[in-house]
Amino acid sequence: MISISDTQKIGLLAVGNLLFISGLAFIIGIERTFWFFFQRHKLKASSAFFIGIFIVLFGWPMVGMVVESYGFLLLFRGFIPATVAFLSRVPVLGFVLNLPLVRTVVRQIGTDTGRNNV
Repeated sequence: MISISDTQKIGLLAVGNLLFISGLAFIIGIERTFWFFFQRHKLKASSAFFIGIFIVLFGWPMVGMVVESYGFLLLFRGFIPATVAFLSRVPVLGFVLNLPLVRTVVRQIGTDTGRNNV
């Protein structure tokens, strides 16, 4: 069995964060990525996301991932309904997403604020 140290876990999380941001920049462009994160109404979400990345880098991966996940959900809240609509057409996932409890939770998370411009 291969054991991964805490330092290696933090390194992998940091590389994942870097690849996520650079992948977004490659897909929509550097300028649009900058404006996506630094719109006035998204400053709370962007702050939580980037503070979570720094917390991970400073050696608290679990706390950092929770803060980062909170920021991620706030940032991409507007895209969740479209993603769920797409995934509900996938055979097995569609059944799971249409269960009453799951459907209620997904609707609560994905309440659209009307500001999902990229």
